[in-house]
Amino acid sequence: MREVSVVLFDGFELLDVFGPVEILSVLSEQFRVTMVAAEPGLIASSQGTRVEATAGFADAATPDIVMVPGGIGSRPLVDDDRYLEQLRTYVTGANLVTSVCTGSAILAAAGLLDGYRATSNKRSFDWVATQGSSVTWERRARWVQDRDRWTSSGVAAGIDMTAALIADLIDTETAQHAAAVIEYAPQTDPDDDPFADR
Repeated sequence: MREVSVVLFDGFELLDVFGPVEILSVLSEQFRVTMVAAEPGLIASSQGTRVEATAGFADAATPDIVMVPGGIGSRPLVDDDRYLEQLRTYVTGANLVTSVCTGSAILAAAGLLDGYRATSNKRSFDWVATQGSSVTWERRARWVQDRDRWTSSGVAAGIDMTAALIADLIDTETAQHAAAVIEYAPQTDPDDDPFADR
């Protein structure tokens, strides 16, 4: 069983969270998902839907995998030193740190992508690429895996990245099974990015 913590914040993008959660939920004997935030409670998405974070950074168990979504709420967080310090402390001990969309901007601002290759939402790419001091930003990528960091392009790309992550951690057949259950055909080539030129 791998413990997956999804980090919520005000203004997170719903599909960034629930796309990956949907495919992981098929494999409930291999992955257990917990919603966390700086403080526990109801957190409003950018769409207005509120989701409960059942644990705060200070009291949550150490996860195996941390996933940080994007969304309009990522923009103020890159300048919130207190939040970034809390996040840095929280991810210490995690085996994998991942992000969807502009979640990579938060990770970069926290120094968690320095020395790594990473990607992000193409519509926000130029802004995201100003974050971090030594990140190699890959514009043409559906997702990027660099050692213990996984980052995806925008929104729906998070599902593709999660399917690839399942294949890497378990096997390809399991990833294909999980995708088939949710009737999703994942992109399996991380370099096939149809949105990079738009």
